[in-house]
Amino acid sequence: MNKTQLCVLALLAGTALPAAAQIDTTLARHDFFVKASIATGANKDFTRAQSTAAVTTISGEQTGRRSSKNISDGLVGLGGNGLVSMRNAGTYFSANPTFYVRGLQSLSGSAPLVLVDGIERDMNIIDPTEVDHVDILKDAAAVALYGNRGANGAINVITKRGKYNSKGVRVSYDHLFNYQINRPKFISAPTYAAAMNEALANEGKAPKYTADEISAFQSGAYPDLYPNVNWVDATFRHHGMTNKIASEFYGGGQNFKYYTMLNLLSDKGFIKNDVDDNGNHTQDKYVRANMRINLDVDLSPTTLMKVNVLGMLSEMSQPGNATNLWGLVYNLPSAAFPVKFQKDGLWGGSATWAGTDNPVANTAAAAYYKLHERSLYADLSLRQNLGMFIPGLSASARMGYDTYSTLYENHSKTFQYGFYAPATWNDGVPTPGTYSIGGEKGTQGTGANTSAYNRRFHFDGGLNYERTLQEAHYLFSSLRWEYEYHNTTGVNTSVYRQTASWLTHYAYRNRYIAEMAWVLTGSSRLAPGTKWAVAPTFSAAWVMSQEPWMKNAEWVDFLKWRASFGIINTDYLPGDNVWTYYTQSYSNDGVTYPFDSSYDSSWGRTTLGRMATDNPSHEKAYKYNVGLDASILHGLDLQIDGYFQRRNNIWVDGSGSYGSIIGFSAPYINAGVVDSWGFEAAADYSHKVGDVTLNIGGTFSLNKNKIKDQAEEPRAYDNLVTTGYPLNSIWGLKAVGLFKDQADIEASAPQTFSEVKPGDIKYEDVNHDGKIDANDRTKIGYSTLCPEIFYSLHIGAEYKGVGFNALFQGVDRYSALLNTSGYYWGLINNRTLSQDVYDHRWTPDNLNAEYPRLSSSSNANNYQTSSFWLRNRSYFKLRNIEVYYNLPKTLLSKTKALSEARVYVRGNDLFTLDHLRSVDAESYGATSPLTRSVIVGLNVTF
Repeated sequence: MNKTQLCVLALLAGTALPAAAQIDTTLARHDFFVKASIATGANKDFTRAQSTAAVTTISGEQTGRRSSKNISDGLVGLGGNGLVSMRNAGTYFSANPTFYVRGLQSLSGSAPLVLVDGIERDMNIIDPTEVDHVDILKDAAAVALYGNRGANGAINVITKRGKYNSKGVRVSYDHLFNYQINRPKFISAPTYAAAMNEALANEGKAPKYTADEISAFQSGAYPDLYPNVNWVDATFRHHGMTNKIASEFYGGGQNFKYYTMLNLLSDKGFIKNDVDDNGNHTQDKYVRANMRINLDVDLSPTTLMKVNVLGMLSEMSQPGNATNLWGLVYNLPSAAFPVKFQKDGLWGGSATWAGTDNPVANTAAAAYYKLHERSLYADLSLRQNLGMFIPGLSASARMGYDTYSTLYENHSKTFQYGFYAPATWNDGVPTPGTYSIGGEKGTQGTGANTSAYNRRFHFDGGLNYERTLQEAHYLFSSLRWEYEYHNTTGVNTSVYRQTASWLTHYAYRNRYIAEMAWVLTGSSRLAPGTKWAVAPTFSAAWVMSQEPWMKNAEWVDFLKWRASFGIINTDYLPGDNVWTYYTQSYSNDGVTYPFDSSYDSSWGRTTLGRMATDNPSHEKAYKYNVGLDASILHGLDLQIDGYFQRRNNIWVDGSGSYGSIIGFSAPYINAGVVDSWGFEAAADYSHKVGDVTLNIGGTFSLNKNKIKDQAEEPRAYDNLVTTGYPLNSIWGLKAVGLFKDQADIEASAPQTFSEVKPGDIKYEDVNHDGKIDANDRTKIGYSTLCPEIFYSLHIGAEYKGVGFNALFQGVDRYSALLNTSGYYWGLINNRTLSQDVYDHRWTPDNLNAEYPRLSSSSNANNYQTSSFWLRNRSYFKLRNIEVYYNLPKTLLSKTKALSEARVYVRGNDLFTLDHLRSVDAESYGATSPLTRSVIVGLNVTF
């Protein structure tokens, strides 16, 4: 058996190579072994040449440049060539990105399968330090062997491994200075009072605040009665900090190799008053420890073993009652009450705004709440060479068990607050109303329990056969069986899945490559008679650069065309995860019916639930892909793909097909059809000129889709039909401006949502029926979930150890709706109002305003979903930048301990261009603002 064959054999086992057969351990890239979840290392050129699948690889070096809490955040801005990554707001603990592979794909959802070392797992607990690379699996050939879980593509995180006959220690430390981006700005107390009076005047009502009261808000002379509190600054400080330290131990001997990592992470958030009256620390904090052990052991010359273990412990702490502090701030006006009363030091409250909504009191008087995470990921695989019986034959098996749980400690307590009845004014001086005390001075809670758990058992095993014949024909065939059990918090949450697969890969002179996979999938989620399904996948590649007539093309290093087609089955459930869609349900309302004095009905009234689905099926994905991989001009790498997918048999509500005549809820039916298609391109160019090494590249993805069928009920007007449009499109009214005056109102079609006045939004009569109502809704915008265009640009250079890297990223064809209560829809129900809305509101002197007139009570007309509130959500960001210095080897050699050392300064999300004036386009609303970070760090290798 030659060296290459032995390497492939070890790859198929997912275990260590014998020391005598070591080759370049560069990351396993675009090959079919990755699909089988068993690749750990191979020659890059060999695997790239053999692949027929659409796979994009992101290196661990790239994902580590954000100094992120987990690999999920490390991927933000990367990819683009198939991967769409979106940051989300929230506390440091809770904020994790959203990912899509090739955009939105189905009515049933578009979340991709997430894997760690080939087993479905949560990558939000994986630290970037332990990651070797991340594979984005996009087409049918890449996801076929994952059965009914891979229809939306997959993200496979591959962790690091050791090296034979070596040893090393690497220590890294990062300190992050965190700052919140675009903190909301709300109007001051005197402005709030004037705005409320203006809103009441717009409605023909008497003012709420007198001139004396507005002056008192302005002067601050009576802070207990007429406060002026900036709740953002009173509740939150302007900076937070994070510390990360990691130690890595790696190497190996003649017959084994190891990789061990210990990582500690500590984050302190933005709460200003982080110690309560009893000395409890109430800061938003997150502390996590990861320990990773990956072992590869040659048990014998023919038996290889691999062990992967990850243990994680974390603790999240936050103010008591788990209160959404930003939600309070987005609702509470500056004029509501003081933080504390000067009169007696009690927390502020009022008769209108409850003191329990005092955000500062919730950080400094409600004690604290803790959440603990406990997780263990473990898997073991064995590989046995059976070549002594049949040359090229081997067997492999893998077993994994994962467990994750969260436990909470609720040490919250209640607090007292004061409040005044409205003051009376005499001779320009206020007389306080009756002072009362609300709330309760409670004791600290002691509740604790398990809040969530997640368990997964995985087993797979099979036979593999590979041979190279006459140095021209390469054949690999694998017959495998996989079983998985998954159980999560709740009732009826256990899922059993089985997958039997046969994969055959053939290559002629590494030039003409064909691959076929037959996959039989079974799932406990599906109805009897539909639990099992067969899915075929076919793919091929032509390595054009291997053709004899290409040998003289010196500018071409590698050139390959590939294509794939496959059917991927799914086991998605209809509606809100309904397990009983295929059986008829009944309910009893418990009502008894008297027949006479001696007998009453004891059964009550039995009613039919949702009608059972007749002849159910399951959703399928038909995936087509063509692509090009190339290396040209001695440094330019290219990857280009075009794809089409049809999803059919999607579960949809059958009401549109059955109508109301059946008398109860219509069944779910397999009637949905969605087409998606797109284009992806990635380019990366590296070149060295003297002592300067340059690198530049970029990615571009266009992901489009259209709903072809969803059993939509008949609509009264064509503009209401949503079939034929993209998933998650925004539907609403078309705004044509604001009413200028009463004459304008009388000359326009009547609007039926509520009484309209000058300054209210005027809508278009889309269906031309002479009135404005819900029947005038039409498509007005792109998705608010996922952009159609995602692109990135990276650039880097290094000169004698000094270098920099920068990543820019943007999106387009992406929409935002400004519908956040208290910010854009303020004053109603005594909520606060943003400064931006106040500055650009309608008044008789500003008829062409950006926002409608102010309202003090519900305004159903203005707060319809409409193009008036629609904004372009496209943006362009400097995702991260790094400036570093690698200390000279000559200097390090004098230490007799260090082999490498790097110091660096990084910045995350420092710069943004978008179309939203006062919020960040990537995430906006009544939640924590996004953050930017400046990082200083050190990385040394012994």
